[in-house]
Formats: sequence, C-alpha cells, structure tokens
Amino acid sequence: MSNSTPYPIGTPGQKWTDADKEQWLAQVAIKRSYQDEVVSKLAQINGPFEQVQYGALSYDANKYPLFAFKSQQWDSNKKTILVTGGVHGYETSGVHGAIQFLATKAQDYTQYFNVAIAPCVSPWGYETVNRWNPKAIDPNRSFYANSPAEESAALMAFVASLGDVYAHIDLHETTDTDELEFRPLLSARDGVEYDKGIIPDGFYLVGDSDNPTPAFQKAVIDSVAKVTHIAPDDNGQLIEVPIEQFGVINYPVKKLSLCAGITDNHFNTTTEVYPDSPHVTAQECNDAQVAAITGGLDYIVAYLEL
Repeated sequence: MSNSTPYPIGTPGQKWTDADKEQWLAQVAIKRSYQDEVVSKLAQINGPFEQVQYGALSYDANKYPLFAFKSQQWDSNKKTILVTGGVHGYETSGVHGAIQFLATKAQDYTQYFNVAIAPCVSPWGYETVNRWNPKAIDPNRSFYANSPAEESAALMAFVASLGDVYAHIDLHETTDTDELEFRPLLSARDGVEYDKGIIPDGFYLVGDSDNPTPAFQKAVIDSVAKVTHIAPDDNGQLIEVPIEQFGVINYPVKKLSLCAGITDNHFNTTTEVYPDSPHVTAQECNDAQVAAITGGLDYIVAYLEL
C-alpha cells in the first residue's frame, strides 16, 4: 500500500539535498535528558565492572559522552559477551533494559564470561527520540569501515579493543512510530515511494541469516515469553520477512551493516520489543530485554558446559 501524501521536506522522487537535511534537523527538538535519565543511572552502577568512556559525540562532547562497562577482572581464558543498547536512541527499553541488566544480573555472569555492555550508543538520538543522528544517518545501517556515523565508528573502535567477541545481544524496539514517522521519513530522504508496512504486536528476534543458531534464538524467545507476549506471524512472516521459527526472522546482519554483525561472533541476536502494545508497561519492556539477555547467556553457559 503506497502513501500518496508527500513528505513535507524535500521533493518527491528526489533524494534529499544538504538543504533538506538542514531543514529536517532544524525542526528536531530535545525531548528528554541523556544526562538525567541515563548518565545519572550509570554513575550508580556497582559491582565488578569498570566504567569506560570510549568517546564523545562531536555535536556536544560534554553533553554526549559515550560510556561502556567491562568486567574488572578481564580474563583472556574466558569468552567475551557483548550487550549493546540505544543504537537507535528512540528505542527506550534498549537503553534502560541494558542498564537494568547491568545493575541487577550482569555480575552473575562474570564468573563465566568477560562481560562488556554499551547501554546507549546514540545519546543524541535518545534525547531527540530519533532513529537517525543529526546528519540524517541511521547508525544501525552504518557499521562498516570509515563509517559516516560517529556513533557507529566509536562503538566499533571500542569493540575492537575487546578482542574476540563470542556472543552479541543488541537491544532494540519496533514501535508504531516506525511506520507513522521513520519509514516515511526514510523514503523521503532517499527519494522513493513509501510502502506502508505492518508492525508486529509483540516481541520478536532478528537472527543472522549467515549464522542462524536456531536453538539459541529459541532459548531467548522462551525466556522472554515468561515476561511478555511473542509476536504472532502474519501468514508466515514478520515485518514482511519469512519467519525462521516462532518469533524469529533472520537478516544478513553483516551485509546490512547492522550492529549485531560488527564481530565474527558465534551467537548473536537483535531483540525487538513492542512498547506500544496495550498489554505491556514500560517496566515490562525493560524486563523483556533483561530476559532476552539472560535467556541467551543461560543457553551459552549450558552449551559450553561451564
């Protein structure tokens, strides 16, 4: 189904010019505080973790420092687990689910793994409740060499410093604004017609089509199902992609330059919480993210017989 209403910025059928991008940026507003809602919580983290500032965004280096946490007792004999959140800053439970895991559950896994967590990769996006950065670039399509998105480039440099990463869980949401705002915006930026999609009602996962790991994905789904409902498929599809199993679709994460593909990991998944469901609260969305991480890590503990 095509949307015939022209987007109010740009010329239909033509890619945005620099002037169009500037017009878009001029109407973006700050809606919440990264310092108050994220950085202040990170300052309260206790336990066996070292806080690392791995960069700062040039848009305002003082306002947007980039933080990660690492196991204090880093052991080269242990496998490394990476959790990332807030690559899309508007996806709130990705950020706060990562923080909740860090504050409540992460230390339970340091006996088995080196644990690294980057809770808010895109703080400007968090403050403006935005999918893009100020340059109208999607960080989650920009994880490649010489990335034009400094959020992506900074995270890749930090992750490279960790050595081999065995598993990576990237925390996301699929929201109603994906279709109401962000996909029409993307179509306008790229000068293509917008075709309306379907938002699944519930949680789902995006696995790696080049390394699908179905048993791992199922363990994550089974864990999350105890907290929130899993999205039913739509004639064998979710977001117009064929399901691999209940609640799981697969993408070529490296080819698409997604965050989950930044390392040659053995296990990876991208969570997709649905916060706009009338059946869930914000806290349940955070709980679902934590359940996804713990379900995946518990599976790996058993898989490795640790």
